[in-house]
Order: sequence, then C-alpha cells, then structure tokens
Amino acid sequence: MQLAVFSAKPYDKKYLTSARATELDSTPDIEIVYHEFALSLETVPLTQGASAICVFVNDDLSADVLEALHKGGVRAILLRCAGYNNVDLQAAQRLGLFVANVPSYSPEAVAEFAVAQIQTLNRNTHRAYNRVREGNFSLQGLLGRTLHGKTVGVIGTGRIGVAFARIMHGFGCRILAYDPFENDAFKQYGTYTDLDTLLSESDFVSLHCPLTDKTRHIINTETLSKMKKGAMLVNTSRGGLIKTKAVIAALKSKHLGGLALDVYEGESALFYNDHSGHIIEDDELMRLTTFHNVLVCGHQAFFTEEALREIADGTIRNLSDFLHQRQCKNALVHHIDKSRSLARTDSIPIRI
Repeated sequence: MQLAVFSAKPYDKKYLTSARATELDSTPDIEIVYHEFALSLETVPLTQGASAICVFVNDDLSADVLEALHKGGVRAILLRCAGYNNVDLQAAQRLGLFVANVPSYSPEAVAEFAVAQIQTLNRNTHRAYNRVREGNFSLQGLLGRTLHGKTVGVIGTGRIGVAFARIMHGFGCRILAYDPFENDAFKQYGTYTDLDTLLSESDFVSLHCPLTDKTRHIINTETLSKMKKGAMLVNTSRGGLIKTKAVIAALKSKHLGGLALDVYEGESALFYNDHSGHIIEDDELMRLTTFHNVLVCGHQAFFTEEALREIADGTIRNLSDFLHQRQCKNALVHHIDKSRSLARTDSIPIRI
C-alpha cells in the first residue's frame, strides 16, 4: 500500500523513514511518498493510489477534502500531531475513515519551550542578545522580575499543562489552574480555580488547552480585562485560542505586560516556510512584531529530536494497527467498527 505524506520537511522524512525501517516486519509493504506542500482540495489528486495519508497541523481536512480523499480510495488519516481541530471528525465518521493522532509525544518538549518563552520575555534576553551584537551593553530597559514566588496560571491541564506546572513549581511559583476536567496528576503542583480567579491573580498565564468551539478566543477583550495589569501571556497550544485584535489593544493600553506566541491564528499561510524574500501581508502579525514586549516564534515548541522520534514511531504504529485491523489506542475515528466511531473523543476529556 502507499502512504502519502503532506507538509513533509526533511526532518519528517528522516524520522518517518527510520520508524518505517524499525517497523518493517509489521509493515512490510508500505511505500511512502513525500509531498512538501500542504494537503488541500487542490492537492488531493496527488493522493491517487494511496490508501492512507499522513498530515500535520495546517493541512486542510475539511469535509470537502475528506470526501475527495475517500472518493479517491484513501481510507486512513494519520495525524503526526496531538491536535485535530483541522479535521472534520463528523465527516470522517460518516465516510468511515480511520483517523488517528499522536496524543502523548514528549509533552516536556512543549512545556520546556513555554518556560523558555517566559524566561526570554521576562528577562529580555532576546533584546539583550541584539544589543550586545551592536556593542550596546546598557541594562536600561532590560529589567525583569524574579519568577520565584510569582503566581502562574495554567489554562488546560493535560499532559503538557501538567509538565509545565511541574517545571514552574520547581521555580518556586504558586500554580493556579483552570480546566473543566480536573487531572489528579496536576494536584501535587497547584490548585484548581475558576477562570476569573486565575486571570486576576496570575502574573504569568500559559495556555495549554486544545482548540474547540468552547475554547476558541478564550482570550478576548473581556478575559484580558480580567487579567492582572502587567501580567504576561504565553501561548504554545493553538493560535485560535487568542483573539489577536484584542491582545493588540491590550498591549497598546499597557494592560498586558507581554505576549509570547509560538502559534498564531493565521499561521497556516506562513509558518513552516521561508518568507524572508517576500512582503508579509498579515497586518495583525506584523503589528505584533513591532512591540518590544512581544515574542513570536514559528510553532517550534514540539521541535526536539525526542519528540520527532516519538511522533514518527507513533504514526507508523497507528498505521500498522489500521493495516492489521487491530484496536488502535490513538484512534479518533475507527474505520473497522463504525459503532465505535468517535469513542475516544466522546468518552474522555480532550487532552494535549
């Protein structure tokens, strides 16, 4: 059978090829075809001959695309990521497609990056780096705050949120968390509270929840107004959690003390590609980059050797489960037993 991989970068090829070789006995007849561009309705014809596809966070898996894939013979959708907000799961269920993600790859990778963003933004190390390169050793404007004793708010306590809380607890921070589904693993590091209390008491707020209809724009004009004046906001989860215009207004009014982003709501048109020779037309993103207290990265929090290895291994295992009609613990939609479709997403809280 053929597996078509979209949005494939050199590192994807390296780790998927290695995982494929490791699983050779259980997946002997797989041909992997790599495409550097994203999956969309326009690129669906390139899946001809493929029984399964492998996609990433910004690939289009809307109902129209899924229907075209199914018509062309694709029966399995493999996500090499934890989030699945770009997949129309209801359409996949209706079409009988198998959909699986990799929900538990190296949560420490993302958690550590969130901490790095806090430290960079709080202590102005990115600005100091640029100054020193120009011979400017002045400390004026680089004043930060000690993390020890500060209150850190964690919105979303899945694997990544708990890993983040554990690290910040090690700094001596007081940890507050908001999550409709409490996780016992978090409780040794902090206390659950309501969202309003978390926002009003936290010096740093870090987002670690998935993007759903309920969490979209959870950070907006109203919730920003409830944050402590001067607090910093970090998002390493999904761009759609933040209403960009609202944070720009909060930054301009100096109510929001700083913003660190590894994700952005309009990132699909920009991230993972080099646009340095082009004019970027996204006015909101460009406005964000003008603030000295804003740090924007290109969705790289997951990007460690360990995480890439775990993602590739998990993806190939999911494919092997599909091919051998085994129960797949990572299945979001089951192909072989439609009566169990969406079982995992319906029966447990969404965790990332």
